[in-house]
Amino acid sequence: MRLQFILSEIGIGLRRNLSMAVSVILVTFVSLTFVGAAGLLQLQIGEMKDDWYDQVEVTIYLCPQDSDVPTCAGGQISDEQTEALREELDSPAMADYVEAAYYESQEEAYDAFQERFADEWWAQGLTPDQMQASFRVALVDPSQYQVVADQFTGRQGVEDVRDPRAVVEPLILVMNRLSLVAAGIAGIMLLAAVLLITTTIRLSAMSRRRETGIMRLVGASNLFIQLPFMLEGAIAATIGAVMAVAGLWFGMRYLVEDWLAQSVQFIPYVGTDEVWMIAPVLVAVAIALAAISSVVTLSRYTKV
Repeated sequence: MRLQFILSEIGIGLRRNLSMAVSVILVTFVSLTFVGAAGLLQLQIGEMKDDWYDQVEVTIYLCPQDSDVPTCAGGQISDEQTEALREELDSPAMADYVEAAYYESQEEAYDAFQERFADEWWAQGLTPDQMQASFRVALVDPSQYQVVADQFTGRQGVEDVRDPRAVVEPLILVMNRLSLVAAGIAGIMLLAAVLLITTTIRLSAMSRRRETGIMRLVGASNLFIQLPFMLEGAIAATIGAVMAVAGLWFGMRYLVEDWLAQSVQFIPYVGTDEVWMIAPVLVAVAIALAAISSVVTLSRYTKV
């Protein structure tokens, strides 16, 4: 009997404040979509870091014949200089930083270049003499790149020391900033959702003050009186959360997995599995919004 009464009260409240309930659903949907997008973006950044940093190789470019870099004033690197660099990379002093070092000759660099750009007409006119020999250095810890760079930068016979992170990190920085923007918008929308849920519950409570007064006179507890109002906000917020999860799933499924992942294939993408991973968090946030709004409102507007 009590359950039937509570359900009927919820139905009455939602019908009386239908437009406000729809507004709560839409605001919750938009705000939690931004929350979910910020979370997925952080997961994407983590995925990219794990994948790319594992593949990071420092490249030590050796002096070619005609370089204007001061360390290449003596012309092309000599065999003795190359061997000295190889021995230092393999030395115990570098063992904590260098996992492995591979020498790539001009001929090997030419073969790799031709294999990669075999279909490009402009690549056909190059010769092995125009390529650059290098050492490819795999690191024990990619974050220790600067130690290796400082060790070999400015050495005679070394033209340049490069790390792919110089390309990766600006992209990650942009994505981090986008994530912060999404989180900021989400915060504003969540505040709007709390205010709107509070207003909805307040209007519902005020419109039924006579009923709540009668319930209190016959001995109904505070929880029994307040529960229908709390559930109204929770139901509306949960529907918004479910819509946000569905929107994120469709976005990941059709925009990321079916389109972006096929167009740009060198990036490891998060997918729909990650949406299901953050879905409970979004639902929990929606319920928390309703709970906070209920606590703020009901203690005042259900008093008789």
